Amino acid sequence: MKLFDRKFGREYLQSVPLGPGVYRFANAEGRTIYVGKAKNLRRRLAQYRRARKGKARKIVQAATSLSWEPLLSDLEACLQELRDIQKDRPKLNVAGAFSYRYPLIGILTEEKTCTLCFTTTPEVFPSLRFHGAFRSREVTAEAFFALVRLLRFVGHASPFSREERKAYSYEITLRQLPQTWPAEIEAFLRGRSDALLQTLFHRLLEHAGARAKSEEVQEGLEALALFWRQECLPLAEAIALVGFETYPVPQTERDPLFVRARKEKTP
Repeated sequence: MKLFDRKFGREYLQSVPLGPGVYRFANAEGRTIYVGKAKNLRRRLAQYRRARKGKARKIVQAATSLSWEPLLSDLEACLQELRDIQKDRPKLNVAGAFSYRYPLIGILTEEKTCTLCFTTTPEVFPSLRFHGAFRSREVTAEAFFALVRLLRFVGHASPFSREERKAYSYEITLRQLPQTWPAEIEAFLRGRSDALLQTLFHRLLEHAGARAKSEEVQEGLEALALFWRQECLPLAEAIALVGFETYPVPQTERDPLFVRARKEKTP
């Protein structure tokens, strides 16, 4: 007898509808260990019944109960899956479970200073204007620190400020940046214009210290270009496509926004 049948019954699949919905595997303590979604619940769960190896087999081995919830559309199933993952953080789910770790970049302009901040806890910095939330901490962090390094050739920077209460947060204040640059930085972070890359390139080309470290400068510009392609521009396009009104996008709403955007693109 198949492992799936021993655990959930030979006739289990006959009761499962053919339409869209979410399904939840739970352990002996009743804790959800995996959440999935499907356009066709019966067909999807049948794949778990047939699984002999891989993640599907591992899920069946770890589970003691299985439930499902029919929904009206595949879009609703995708959104409900994300809500369940964010709420329960099942140990066998990865994507979407840690939205609270999605980073944002903040900026504050005051007279002759410009403060930049990288954080996953924007609520700790109420005076800053934040952009994001972005999905990749690695890509976003590399772009943030690259930007700071490049700006140091132009302005005067304070040492990084980091406090334990500001988990995974970094602040830096720069003085004497060109007056128009903060606006270009914000347009870049908002996904509206990548003119900042050309501005930095031409200004640093004139700077002897930057020319002496041309390899470091090139790496910094490439990190910013990657961030623009993978984070800034896709987020701006998703916001425009869906007509999302809240900005910055809350961390828990970032993935649902992209689900809606993908559905809008699908004929």
